[in-house]
Amino acid sequence: MTRTLRIPGHPTLAVEAAGHGPLVLFMHGIGGNRTNWRSQLPAFAPSFSAVAWDARGYGASDDYDGPLAFDDFVTDLLRVLDHFGVERAHLVGLSMGGRIAMRAALLHPQRMATLTLVDTHEGFEAFSPEQRQAFVDSRRAPLLAGKTPADIAEPVARTLVSPNARPEHLQQLIDSIAALHKDSYIKSLQATVDQVVLGDISLITAPAHFIVGEQDRLTPVAMHHEMAAKLRGAPVSVLPGAGHLSNIENADGFNAAALGWLRPRAGLASVPAHWPL
Repeated sequence: MTRTLRIPGHPTLAVEAAGHGPLVLFMHGIGGNRTNWRSQLPAFAPSFSAVAWDARGYGASDDYDGPLAFDDFVTDLLRVLDHFGVERAHLVGLSMGGRIAMRAALLHPQRMATLTLVDTHEGFEAFSPEQRQAFVDSRRAPLLAGKTPADIAEPVARTLVSPNARPEHLQQLIDSIAALHKDSYIKSLQATVDQVVLGDISLITAPAHFIVGEQDRLTPVAMHHEMAAKLRGAPVSVLPGAGHLSNIENADGFNAAALGWLRPRAGLASVPAHWPL
């Protein structure tokens, strides 16, 4: 069983929590929300206190005034850890969530136990100017022209899944994109593209594990091997039959790979001092 909790502060954050043990925080991508991890929380709960957040301005979390700086997500991450009384946590981040995890590990290394980095990249410096523009235009331009997230959900989702994605997996992604808060999503797009470089990821000291869908066209396998080489040859798990949302398209493979690497390192993170489950 999972339980939805609220993290106080501004903005208030919604999280889904399950299990008992060292804390693992799951962070979704730029078009997602906490429901993207619904196949992971039950699998992790027997060994970990598993928490999936809605980032600020997503899902059931509050919107906020003013522009977004990417490091605001890191501040929110620390709020979640402090709320549960956790000194060090395992982070699992997909796409934008992976970049948040890497940035947090650079800024606050003493708080991060391990990083599981899923279908992600280290900043838009890794993309050509044309690729950056295409990423933004396919998402932001229609919204600024008056369309809603629901209007762009299916075409964007189809660029992210593998060519042979099962209909229910495509629909899950469409639903999460359609549920986006329009104004907050536009702020996230701007902050994401503005932050061309995360920093020198070779300075990250936390143990890291990369997981990537074999058919991820946005952040392909080769990109993950390049990042892994900067992190002292961190392992890279490639999931067959999966695109950019590999944890959704190949949930069993993802859970086996992630837990197989994380369980031996479970004790590097803290057990929550405050865990109202």
